[in-house]
Amino acid sequence: MNHNKSYRKLGRRTEHRLAMLMNMTISLLNAERIETTLPRAKELRKFAERMVTLGKKNTLASRRQAFAFLRSEETLAKLFGDIAPRYTERNGGYTRIIKTSVRKGDSAEMAIIELV
Repeated sequence: MNHNKSYRKLGRRTEHRLAMLMNMTISLLNAERIETTLPRAKELRKFAERMVTLGKKNTLASRRQAFAFLRSEETLAKLFGDIAPRYTERNGGYTRIIKTSVRKGDSAEMAIIELV
């Protein structure tokens, strides 16, 4: 049973998983649309929406929290200057996941995750 399991392990150790999700969050915020597997997209959504919420607060503390996760000055500038102001009237739901196809090599379900 899968009760009280709040995240997907994605077949990786904790450090690897968090580094992968951090890099994918940076890619999503920079490109605003990436293609990945469905479980990764669903797990990435949590991190990306948390970053946009921090961007909407636009305080020094939220900037420091976002930088502690993102570790990228240019992504941080884009988040606080360009992306977050778009969602001032929106209460969550900043990303959209679209199922696309099945990957030929290993039959993994693929999905596109994008900012709305």
